[in-house]
Formats: sequence, C-alpha cells, structure tokens
Amino acid sequence: MAQVRSVADVHNTLGEGPVWDVREQALYWVDIKAQLLQRLIPQTGAVQRWQLPEQIGCAALRETGGAILALQSGFALFDFTDATLNWIAHPEPDRPDNRMNDGKCDRQGRFWAGTMDDAERQSSGALYRIDPDLSVHSMETGIGIPNALAWSPDSCTMYFADTAARTIYAYDHAPATGAIVNRRVFTSPPDQAGNPDGATVDAEGCLWCAQWDGWRVLRYTPDGTVERALDLPVQRPTSCAFGGPDLKTLFITTASVGLAPDALAEQPLAGNLLAVDLDVAGLPERRFAG
Repeated sequence: MAQVRSVADVHNTLGEGPVWDVREQALYWVDIKAQLLQRLIPQTGAVQRWQLPEQIGCAALRETGGAILALQSGFALFDFTDATLNWIAHPEPDRPDNRMNDGKCDRQGRFWAGTMDDAERQSSGALYRIDPDLSVHSMETGIGIPNALAWSPDSCTMYFADTAARTIYAYDHAPATGAIVNRRVFTSPPDQAGNPDGATVDAEGCLWCAQWDGWRVLRYTPDGTVERALDLPVQRPTSCAFGGPDLKTLFITTASVGLAPDALAEQPLAGNLLAVDLDVAGLPERRFAG
C-alpha cells in the first residue's frame, strides 16, 4: 500500500468532487448527502464548511470570484462572503427524483455536470455543459450515474463514465466549441474490482480513476491499459485531484455511506480526505469563465 495519509478528519458521508485551486493553494470538495461545500488549506490544516439548502454534486471556482455549484435541482452561482445563491437554471423540473452528481470545468472554462436518479433505480440522468454566458446545453441522456469527467492535456479527448454501466467512455472534444462526438468505450473490464467513479488526468495524459468498492485508484494510459493501482485503506474512494505546490499530491475523496458498522470499524479513515505524494504531476484546473 502506498503511503496514504488522512489530511482532513471529516468523516464525510459522501465526499466527492475535489478540485485544487492554484491561486489559493487550497482544495475544495463536497459532501453530497450532508449538503456541504468544504475547503482545506493544507499548509495549516484548516477546514471551512458552507452549509447549502440542497444536496451538492460538485463545484468549481469562478474567475470573477465565488463559485458555480451543481445542486440537486440545478445550477447556481455562490457568493462565499454571504453564502447567497443566484440560480442559473433548473434543467430537469420534470424529474424531481434526480440530483446532480460529478462535474468540473474543462480547460476552456466551461462547467460540466451530470444528473442521476438519487435512488439509483433508473438511467434518467443527463450530462450538461454550462458556457461562460451561462447558457445550459444538454450533451448526453440516458445516464445511470455520471462520473469521471476529465480532459486530455490537449483538450481533444473527454472522458466520462457511467458508473452504473461500469464503463468509462472517451469522446472527441472540440476545445473551441465544447462539442463532443464519437463516443467509444475507453475501458469496461467485467472482472475488475470496483466501479469507475471520479477521475482526473495527469500531465502525461494518463487517467486516474477512483474505484468505488474497489479499495483503490487506477492509472490508465491513453489506450486504456492499467499502468498502476494505488491501494487505499478505504473501500469507497470516490474521486481524486492533483494539488499541492508542485501538483504532485493526489487528493482522494472517500465515502462512508452504506457501510455496515463492522465495515466502518475496519475503515477508520472512511469519509476522510486522503492524500498521497506521487512521481507524476497533474495539470492546473481552470476556473469557470462565467
């Protein structure tokens, strides 16, 4: 097992959506079920939390200040100073059982996020793209559990997983417009432990993907081959993001939801924010341009 450490003793129910902000040297992430947006300053260990009125799937910081949030019922802009929301859109008023899940900004500053059936009974989810002018575009439908949004270093390939289908897809992505075409299977091994969850891409173009119920994070080369497995002391890692001064620290969000008491007793770090130092660097995340 790699030298994994706990950097925030938060015991999240469903920690998700880590994003490193180079400007602040801080990590932001969410607890979906507890309706929390969280920030860690690694240099001091300080954790700040903002309570939100709905479940939150993911967030990204804005170039102009504040953040854009993907909440249960839609997209909103968030002001950190007074914790106010300015709603952008409620894209699925006809699907009240859906909620937002994974998402992040592409390298051009557009925000992407997917929805899912909160009870995980049907594939009623969709993938949306929010442009800097705050227009909302539906990009995919028929999704079970949206995860693993990430882009290659040249922005010409987008990765996206349906965890319910145990499959990571790759698309041709047009950096100038945000259009996606030519969906194909990137990886879908039937005998692999765990299911693909949140992901990030490193500077060498490899995809790091947390494996829900798999006790590990996998690193895939651009052709879909597993290059290494990072074993973890928790059953349910949910996502990962590179951070730190040199972008060589992999931060890993985790979950405690659904684990029996005896399983939790064997995993004291379940729900905490973990970190491990690596020999490869990540890429800086872009803030939302809107």
